[in-house]
Amino acid sequence: MKKLKILKYPDKKLRKIAKPVKRFDQNLQNLVQEMLKIMYKKKGIGLAATQVNIPLQIIVIDKISDLKKPIILINPKIKKKFGKILKIKEGCLSIPIYEYITYSRKKYITIKYYNIYGEKFFLNAKNILSLCIQHEIDHLKGKLFIDYLSPLKKNRINKKLIK
Repeated sequence: MKKLKILKYPDKKLRKIAKPVKRFDQNLQNLVQEMLKIMYKKKGIGLAATQVNIPLQIIVIDKISDLKKPIILINPKIKKKFGKILKIKEGCLSIPIYEYITYSRKKYITIKYYNIYGEKFFLNAKNILSLCIQHEIDHLKGKLFIDYLSPLKKNRINKKLIK
């Protein structure tokens, strides 16, 4: 397996739309392990495969207080968003200069996903886990959290990144 590296904004590859995983094999398990290593090394709590230039619907999440072990989400789909809107500081490993912004996301979500063996599950997530999943699913759709910002704030980030 090639060495994975986190893509940095404004790399156009971050805008690729991820395709569903079709093969649940040892290669998938190896890729997930590599993604976890990178996420831990960079001290992140979530990482989408598109962030390491793998256009597949894979997300790894860990280091959230409620979690006892990492969550691996293959082909995740949000089935329901509900509850209050959380206004919380959000960061991204692909946008390291501008570390955190305040952004609104739903407090509760229900998702359908597959594990690394191709077994289907549903997950109800709340608070920071809900936010993290929504953020990472956006990556799979080629969206970044700065896309939700006003043009003025987005322009300020672009200027910082150019420096």
